[in-house]
Amino acid sequence: MPHEHNDHCGHESHEHDHNHDSTELGFQDNLYLHIDRQNAVTLNSEGKASDILKPWHERLDENKYIESDADDQLIIRIPFTGSVRLRALLLKSGPGDQTPSKIALFANEPNLDFEDVSDRKPTQEFNVPQGREVGEYAVKTARFSNISGVTLFIPSSQGADTSRIYYLGFLGSWTAAKQQPIITVYEAQANLADHEKIQGMDGTWSAPGL
Repeated sequence: MPHEHNDHCGHESHEHDHNHDSTELGFQDNLYLHIDRQNAVTLNSEGKASDILKPWHERLDENKYIESDADDQLIIRIPFTGSVRLRALLLKSGPGDQTPSKIALFANEPNLDFEDVSDRKPTQEFNVPQGREVGEYAVKTARFSNISGVTLFIPSSQGADTSRIYYLGFLGSWTAAKQQPIITVYEAQANLADHEKIQGMDGTWSAPGL
């Protein structure tokens, strides 16, 4: 039976190292701080979403990861704390044949599960090469503009019984969600004259018509 994990983790420091590799250029628009990590969910996994939603400087750490459980399929639901214009997906997976065969990425599908994923058309798909580094997968930004979350579906591994992911990150821009105005309607003090007394029940008051 697939397991669902809902994370509850605290705030983590946000820093990075100074190894100027190819993905270093993407640090400035890393969306790590704008992921709602407490509400990120993984389906059919050993491990929690927070194990792979790491700060930038921990992207190569292999001590924490998620691995599929009952088979080699995984679903990862990632909500953001505001409105996101996504530019790229960052992924470190494997090793070897535990690497996902591909990633199907869905925009604004917060409740996607294994029962209905086959009926949905992915917003974009990526093939995943084997390797030890973090891969950067550019998305078609027009399809991922003004989104509140993404869901990843891994349909299979590259031959192993399970799929494994070490790091998942996102590049793009973030804006705070627009707050709806809150209108509070209240009565400062109940006025008993506004209510009707029920005959024969002294001291008991009821709204008119009851």
